[in-house]
Amino acid sequence: MGSSRLFFALLGGLGAIVSVPATAQCRLCTQPTTALPDETPTGDVDLQVETALSFDRLIITGVGSGAATIRPDGSNGVEGSVLEMSPRAMVGTVLVHGQPNRALRIDLPRRIDLYSLSGGRISLVDVATDAGATPRLDAAGNLTFRFGGRLTVSGDTDGQYRGDLPITVEYQ
Repeated sequence: MGSSRLFFALLGGLGAIVSVPATAQCRLCTQPTTALPDETPTGDVDLQVETALSFDRLIITGVGSGAATIRPDGSNGVEGSVLEMSPRAMVGTVLVHGQPNRALRIDLPRRIDLYSLSGGRISLVDVATDAGATPRLDAAGNLTFRFGGRLTVSGDTDGQYRGDLPITVEYQ
């Protein structure tokens, strides 16, 4: 079973792809068998970040808690001390390429913390994707999915925040 892992920094960071080597059976190490070979093809899943999840700029009033949400469909909203989100905010988009018509499992954490250079911390929660419950590569071996989440803030949150959102995609 091949898989790839993708880690990238939110808010315009860089991505890196790590391939996990496939294992093979040693034909000289065991007794010969007459069983049919496994019909499941092997290979890696390739991932490419087309756009990084970005909340760009938030306008926050006073001290208190608030949130800004970007949903996978591109809709967004604000609540609490967050008055407005920049119109340049955008969902994250990932392109997956692999063996045609294969079913996939996509794993994203439900929550990550983002940090500023001054030591501040905010959280991205309720991370969601539009890939559906049973994502599958199309006949050309491609799948594009979008993801978003809810950014929660409280207190003095001035600054630029970054964090890593690990995405794992593997064949089922």
